[in-house]
Amino acid sequence: MNLVMVGINFRNTPVDVREQLALGGEKLTVALEFIQREFNCESVILSTCNRVEMYFARLDGTPLPSVLDISVLLSQVIKIDSGILETVLMAICGQEAVRHLFRVVSSLDSLVLGEGQIAGQVKQAYEAARVAGASGPALNSLFQWARQVARRVRTETGLAHGHVSVSSVAVDYVREVFDHFGDKTVAVLGAGKMAELTLKQLAGLKPKRVIVTNRSLDRAENLAKSHGGVAVPWAELDSVLVKADIVLSTTGAPEPIVTLERWRGISRMRKKGRCVVLDIAVPRDFDPAIHDGDSVCLFNIDDLNSVRNATLDERRSHAQSAEQIVELETGRFLRDWMRRKHGSAIAKLTREFEAKRENIVGKLMQKLNGRLTTEDKHYIEGAFRLLQNQYLHGPIAALTEESADGAKQGGHTLLDALRKIFRLPELDS
Repeated sequence: MNLVMVGINFRNTPVDVREQLALGGEKLTVALEFIQREFNCESVILSTCNRVEMYFARLDGTPLPSVLDISVLLSQVIKIDSGILETVLMAICGQEAVRHLFRVVSSLDSLVLGEGQIAGQVKQAYEAARVAGASGPALNSLFQWARQVARRVRTETGLAHGHVSVSSVAVDYVREVFDHFGDKTVAVLGAGKMAELTLKQLAGLKPKRVIVTNRSLDRAENLAKSHGGVAVPWAELDSVLVKADIVLSTTGAPEPIVTLERWRGISRMRKKGRCVVLDIAVPRDFDPAIHDGDSVCLFNIDDLNSVRNATLDERRSHAQSAEQIVELETGRFLRDWMRRKHGSAIAKLTREFEAKRENIVGKLMQKLNGRLTTEDKHYIEGAFRLLQNQYLHGPIAALTEESADGAKQGGHTLLDALRKIFRLPELDS
């Protein structure tokens, strides 16, 4: 398969360069149009926070864009020094590019093994290329097959089981304590990025009320507004904790803001039952002694990370099974591609043999006319047809199984060999 992937990812390129290379929105459209105009080949561009990968394909053997070509392209689209790009861009061709895409879409090549976002991101990248008219028969087939691979890995292995983000694990803890949330109040202490990410997860539980408090009331109001909550001044922290069923604390305070003594005073005013405190601040916001496992369940960042790490270990145990699926599907895709690619050639080869067989059998029947029974004729015709099939089986099987890489060795293909061996100059794929 005439395929190449040119790109970068988190393994070989620092985040500051990846940020500059991000191709989204209008930049993505411009890049796809540039590729079609300058290189006249199929293309799909996958751009995420951890990778920017460009897939190029052609049905013929015409050379595809090189690392140098893409360096120039990106330098024009995003105004970055092409010299920098040449040092980080990598190229993967043919069969290895197919295998690479299947590993990417299966989240085997992700920063977080088994993460669930990448399959959707690959789908969106393909859809964007399809809408732009940039993809074609080769990449349509490849990316549709990639979706099947991702589905197999997800359903047949445990690679995606369990949550591995701190915010997702935090929600799992809350679900272990409460079985319903329609009457619960979530209190958020702090309004930074971690508070936003975790609150987004908690909001999925559809609690009755969300209260956000922060030393900066403006930031508290912005976060509360985005999740249908209310903001209160930091000075009212105690009253907030009195009302809370679930507390999410992410402040940057240098020492605990809720000591055991302070909590005891709050507890005497609480009329609610159990309270879950998710203390994901470093240093911790709540005195660990507050936890009693009954009225108060306190989980800190170490608790959440231990579950996260255990989940990752479990996922790693399934990686080998996922890799086997990828390897199997890579071979299946390439065989299917070569079979379809050489379909017309196989049909022509078969017709040539059919014509020669019918000519020989016809002459034989004329010579033996009157000396053969109907049963004899059927037997002879069947024997020649079987001989033809046996002769063609090897060449056809080899042609349909020829890999993209194998087809390029020495500059000649099995199709070229068949033309010479069987004297078939008209044989084309």
